Order: sequence, then C-alpha cells, then structure tokens
Amino acid sequence: MGFRKCGGCLSCLLIPLALWSMIVNVLLYFPNGQTSYAASNKLTNYVWYFEGICFSGVLMLIVAGVLLLLENDNNYKCCQGDNCSKKYKTLLSIIFSALGIAFSGYCLVISALGLVQGPYCHTLNGWEYAFEGTAGRFLADSSMWNQCLEPAHVVEWNIILFSILISLSGLQVIICLIRVAIQLSRILCGSYSLIIQ
Repeated sequence: MGFRKCGGCLSCLLIPLALWSMIVNVLLYFPNGQTSYAASNKLTNYVWYFEGICFSGVLMLIVAGVLLLLENDNNYKCCQGDNCSKKYKTLLSIIFSALGIAFSGYCLVISALGLVQGPYCHTLNGWEYAFEGTAGRFLADSSMWNQCLEPAHVVEWNIILFSILISLSGLQVIICLIRVAIQLSRILCGSYSLIIQ
C-alpha cells in the first residue's frame, strides 16, 4: 500500500510541473512581454522546438493521467485474474514512466542547448546569435550581455526561463525514474511476477 501511495503522489507532482513547463515555454516567446519578436521570428531557434509546451507539458500531462489511472484500484481490470491485472498494470506503468523520462529528457536537453547557445538578438552587426561561439562562457560573464541591444534584457530573460525549464524537466525525469524503480522493486521483491501466464 505504501508503494501505491508513493507512486500516486509522484504522479500527482508531474501535473503542476507540466503546467509550469508550458507557462515558462510560452513566456520565452515574449521577451519582456512583447509580441513583436515572435511575430517577426526574431527568437532563438530552440524556442520553436516546443520542448516545454508539448514534451514536458501536454505529453507529460497524458503520462501523469495514465499513471494515476494505473495506480487506482477501482479502475477496469484488464484481465480476469487480479494477479494478471496487476502484472499488466505494472508493465504499463514502467512503459509510461519510461516515456515520461524520454519526454522530459528531450525538454531538458533542448533547454540546455538553448541556454548555452544564448539568445538571438540585435547587436552592432545586426541580428545574430551573439554568444554562439562562446561555449556558454557568457553565462558567467555578465559584462558580455550588453552586446545584445534588442530585445532589452533578453539575455537575462533567456537564462532565467531556460534554467527554470531545465529544473522542471529535471524533476520530471527524477520522478519518472523513481516510479520505474518502485515498479521494478515490486517485481524483484516478489510482490508478483512480471511474466504473464
């Protein structure tokens, strides 16, 4: 019962994390609350991968919903025997937790790449990725940030929001890994065999 409660709580945590990922990703489209840069496609290319909206957002909400259903004992049994039903639920839970790891892992990687690349901004040389060749060194050197003349404070905007996305998706990865560990422990500790007879 303790495993089940723990698994259900972890699945519930995925929901607010997914909603926050969607909100943060949407904010990346509007530096300083301005819509003109998105309309004229003057944003970093990693924003258009929809990592927070689709992968750590909508798809993770679906994963969380399925995992919550699987933890519910009152839902429809997938086969006649109770032990058989538990085996299928365990297998499905591992599969959907693994999908959650893939979805949130994608968001984590894309957000990290966006953070290291830096923003697409207007410099003295025109619109460009001002920090693309710095291998992320600009992140620790705020004196370089004034190279971006427009949008105002776009470097801080990108650093903060991409960092939040990395944190949110990282938490999702950890939660899904814990869920896989819980399900595997049920199998390995002899609660029931995964082999369906």
